[in-house]
Amino acid sequence: MKFLGNVLSTVIGIFVFLMLTFFGIVILAAVFGGNSEKVSLQSNSVIELDLEKITNDYAGKFNYKDIGYYEAAHNGLSDVILAIKNAKTDKNIKGISILNSMSSLGMAQSKALRDALEDFKKSKKFIVSYSNGYSQKEYYLNSIADTIYLNPVGQLDFKGLSSEVMFYKDFQEKTGLKMEVIRHGKYKSAVEPYLANEMSEANREQITALLNSVWNSVVKDISISRKIPIDSLNAIADNLGARTPEMAKAKHLIDKIAYEDEYHAGIRKALNVDAKEEYNKISIADYAEKVATTANVGSSKDIIAIIYAQGTIVGGEGDLNIIGEGSMRRALEEARNNDKVKAIVLRIDSPGGSALTSDLIWREIEITKKVKPVVVSMGNLAASGGYYIACNANKIFAEENTITGSIGVFGTLPNFSQLTNKIGIHTQQVSTHKNAAGYSVFSPLTENYRAITQEGVEHIYNVFVNRVAAGRKMTFDQVDAIAQGRVWTGAEALKIGLVDKIGGMDEALKEAASLAKIKKYKTENYPEYEKNISDMFGSLPFMQSRESLIKQEVGDENYRIIEQIRRMSTQTGAQAVMPFELNIN
Repeated sequence: MKFLGNVLSTVIGIFVFLMLTFFGIVILAAVFGGNSEKVSLQSNSVIELDLEKITNDYAGKFNYKDIGYYEAAHNGLSDVILAIKNAKTDKNIKGISILNSMSSLGMAQSKALRDALEDFKKSKKFIVSYSNGYSQKEYYLNSIADTIYLNPVGQLDFKGLSSEVMFYKDFQEKTGLKMEVIRHGKYKSAVEPYLANEMSEANREQITALLNSVWNSVVKDISISRKIPIDSLNAIADNLGARTPEMAKAKHLIDKIAYEDEYHAGIRKALNVDAKEEYNKISIADYAEKVATTANVGSSKDIIAIIYAQGTIVGGEGDLNIIGEGSMRRALEEARNNDKVKAIVLRIDSPGGSALTSDLIWREIEITKKVKPVVVSMGNLAASGGYYIACNANKIFAEENTITGSIGVFGTLPNFSQLTNKIGIHTQQVSTHKNAAGYSVFSPLTENYRAITQEGVEHIYNVFVNRVAAGRKMTFDQVDAIAQGRVWTGAEALKIGLVDKIGGMDEALKEAASLAKIKKYKTENYPEYEKNISDMFGSLPFMQSRESLIKQEVGDENYRIIEQIRRMSTQTGAQAVMPFELNIN
């Protein structure tokens, strides 16, 4: 037995040694080999606009303090747009190819990218597009191209917008897993799926208005690019009049029906490259990296800080897709205390989240704007808590199809009492005072506790509305009339005073410079996320989260259902979140 024990301890020792060696090599490679291979750009080149891995506006800065490693990524949408601006005057770049583009960009992000491509066309360089089949969102982006190709057996999806909401009332009754709901706001329908099996008229009203507003923005841009009247585009959508390549071409939504090899032949011809030769190309990710690491940042000493707030507001340190008070507070403090920073642009892409964290960030902005101007630029979403952290800025910009507003609060309390009773589990409580036990998931919600929780929701709602009223220079009643949890598009929000101007990041930067009374400036991105070594290996198979593994096995759609059920049992406390799970199709 002693011999076997020695053998086992030796095997374990070897395994641990090999693992430590592996980690050491990976760390050294990451630290010392990060950007050793420089991107080569040849003359007479075409940018391939592959957007599959471009998701966030900001790709992030990461500080791994425990190993002394720092990393700045350059594959965010802001980097892509900067690269396209640079390509406009880059003599080596002759055009842009959008080939079978698939992306997870939101509508406002697509609009920002489309605007950058439209500006690029002023250089008289070409933009061409090819797809085996265009989804509606991808067609919106690709419609900016000079020439649009579609595969002979492909299709073009152009049918208008729709949104689907999932309801769980019957699920709760059948399983006994119930969500107790306390809310303020007739439009605060994030909790509606727990209470009914169908959509309320208030929710249907706001979704209909929102979809129509987004659609009007989309068809307006397509109409200008393709020189097709808006009425004609609506008729095409109603009748699915572009569902085949031939129909799409007849309606002038595309220019050529061809195969991919013919598409590349057309690019060769435009570049004066022999038909048998490969033409020079560079991916947008590589070009963005090159621009970010080699471009002249300018001689101006003045800086405008761009602070990105993207993802759900949940507290803590935060990350690329999580807004936490830790990284946001540091970013605002650093920008506020840096004499070279003359103004701040807060770029928000968030459906909201924790009311407490939203208020903590609001406070930091309130302190900051007393020192230097703060301008908000809204992306796809700046709703509920996302609007909370925007409302006290000096100026607010949104895209026409930005989703914003949703000024409302709700609380949810998971309750398992029906479930536990069904399976024979019962609980009893002993307390010294009538409210000592608080709330138990194993006991029915008492009217007394419901009243106390409702009081808390009402208090936070009143604070929220007062914050907006002060920031927007409106009365409480004026804000309350357009609040109640209702969502608006940027175009609608402009009319009711929730935003100041329609525009993207460029317009927000110009406004910030004007408020700071500076003409020349350079930009600096924030925040920097503090990480540790375990985060570095999160993408490795043996370090992947349970959620990542489940998603791989069941697929995105099925995982969305599982995630909704999980949220039902974990979401507690007051929430300032968008009033419904919005998936525009």
